[in-house]
Amino acid sequence: MSSTATNMMDAWAVRGPGPIESSPLIFERKPVPHPEPHDLLVRVHACGVCRTDLHVSEGDLAPHRSRVTPGHEIVGTVVGLGSRVTGHSVGDKVGVAWLRETCGVCRYCMRGDENLCPRSKFTGWDSDGGYAEYTTVPARFAYRLPAGYSDTELAPLLCAGIIGYRALSRAALPAGGRLGIYGFGGSAHLTAQVAICQGATVHVMTRGARAQQFALDLGTSSATGAYDAPPEALDSAILFAPVGELVPVALRALDRGGVLAIAGIHLSDVPRLNYEHEMFYEKEIRSVTANTRADGEAFLRFAADHHLQVTMRRYRLEQAQTVLQDLKAGRFDGAAVLTNCD
Repeated sequence: MSSTATNMMDAWAVRGPGPIESSPLIFERKPVPHPEPHDLLVRVHACGVCRTDLHVSEGDLAPHRSRVTPGHEIVGTVVGLGSRVTGHSVGDKVGVAWLRETCGVCRYCMRGDENLCPRSKFTGWDSDGGYAEYTTVPARFAYRLPAGYSDTELAPLLCAGIIGYRALSRAALPAGGRLGIYGFGGSAHLTAQVAICQGATVHVMTRGARAQQFALDLGTSSATGAYDAPPEALDSAILFAPVGELVPVALRALDRGGVLAIAGIHLSDVPRLNYEHEMFYEKEIRSVTANTRADGEAFLRFAADHHLQVTMRRYRLEQAQTVLQDLKAGRFDGAAVLTNCD
């Protein structure tokens, strides 16, 4: 692998969005990014693979930057500092997540909802991300990381973990409540553990016997097919699968006053809802839009205090296109991580 001494690096880029089977990514040489005054330059050690990366590659989310490098679950070492950075040093280990920048002055930022900032920017969508040897991040959006995890275990925490934590909050699960989880991949397997640690009863509805057994092995109370009814009415549910057809299914599974949180950034079309059977009795649907830094910091504190089992498959950096194909096909449990080792 190259180094900053050459001023060039290996990186993936979306050359033209399309089905991942058509190889829309290209592995190429790019200049090592130069940190702006408030940025850190980070040598990437590991980058988690998120379904959002697949959406950007396939065009479900149109890239905001030409030939953008995907990846936003980044663990690395600071190797350079912008001229106005304070509070960080070369050699620090940091995490880089999806939310990269907000304006800090709009009404949403001022009231603590920076995830709703209309001028927000995102890693691997608006700016180049972690499917590369190096990336940059504004210092105030870099995370300190908990001890007790390897770099490859830490990477999925930075989006799968954080967004699941926010989705759990949006689902308004009461203490000791009954939570339903629809879809059981990288984010869901971490969220289930958090909910169980908090005293919840967790029921998983997901496709595939292997994924169902995976959920049971992590301590969930039941695991059935994605369209099956859970064994009891749910206080709250989280939809992780990007399948709009599951929205009415999950609503029917809710008890009176229940809340459904939809965790994905992209969702296929939702069928027409039947008000009497799916929305009456004060059931609610809530979307989940990114996360705040406060969410991220709270989740990483939780992960420090309650060691989570991070189930993942490792791939080399040059296998990014392969791992996205495997993600789409459901060929692994839990999360996947690209490793960038000399």
